[in-house]
Amino acid sequence: MNWRPPDKVLLTGGHEVGGLQVFAEAMREGFADLGILGQIVRPHALAGRWSELRSRRVLKILSTEAILLAPLARRSICVAHSTLSARDRGWANSLAKLLSYRLANWRSSAQLIAVSDYVAQHLNDVFDVRVDGVIRDPIDNFFLESCSDNPEQRSYITFIGRLVRCKNVHKLLPAICSLLDEYPNLRCCIVGDGPERSVLEKTFLDYSRIEFTGTRERDFVRKQLRRSRIFVSGAANEGFGITYLEALSQGCSVVMPASGGGLEIALKHIGSGIYLMPISLERGAVLSALRTALHSNPVPFPLQEHTPTAVASAYLQLDRSFSAGTILSAEAAKAQS
Repeated sequence: MNWRPPDKVLLTGGHEVGGLQVFAEAMREGFADLGILGQIVRPHALAGRWSELRSRRVLKILSTEAILLAPLARRSICVAHSTLSARDRGWANSLAKLLSYRLANWRSSAQLIAVSDYVAQHLNDVFDVRVDGVIRDPIDNFFLESCSDNPEQRSYITFIGRLVRCKNVHKLLPAICSLLDEYPNLRCCIVGDGPERSVLEKTFLDYSRIEFTGTRERDFVRKQLRRSRIFVSGAANEGFGITYLEALSQGCSVVMPASGGGLEIALKHIGSGIYLMPISLERGAVLSALRTALHSNPVPFPLQEHTPTAVASAYLQLDRSFSAGTILSAEAAKAQS
């Protein structure tokens, strides 16, 4: 029996905005470029699509919540987008994720991949979860469109993400305020929403050059990145970091903690476009990294391997390799019997 491409790919997304939805939309673009229909469905809706769930002609790419359906699905690839974080998500959510990964390991027709070696290493070493491969996330084609750049027009330090405690925006802003005091033409933009937003707005109310925009659509995000000199992140346990790729694609310097899957994106560019802070995010060290980034000119960053088409092709290659191995195993078992 020969491998054949799927007739359709079902992708489980998340909320209308956010990392999982961005991942699903980019993957749909990639499969469309390869001539394969991709369809995004919510995890709870997938359970009602029994015929497609069981069909070997439909490839299922399951995000964490949907992995619970892995025992019922045929021809599926389960994706671990992050490590387990009880502090961020709560113990119930983290234990549910761990159960999901265990189910993916248990199901012989399912594969579990991670979006970074960082995630794979943590799941394997800490939780004894088998990871079958690593495929890094794609960047939306929207961010690959060419643009003219004038460094003199870049006047922002920008953060994009959920405003939750583990993102450490509360540790970044004191150092950012010091930098704003040094450079009167510099501004800061915090794009995102979450339980920490109101506290942050009250704490830094006296700094009129710090803007809190809430969650915004990708058109605004791209425009904001194109007028930013620095993209900053405080998440020490970032699974991969789509926003890092988006920032690099728009000519920003990236300042990030010296930890997490984001480091894998461009090891060769650390010190020339990517600048590291200690995990402690001590104020003086953060300020030093921001100053260095502010006075640097990032070199062009190659994004070919992160295009939706390249990543979708990697998923198909994984599916093909796994199918070939499954067929060989079945034939060997039949010969022995």
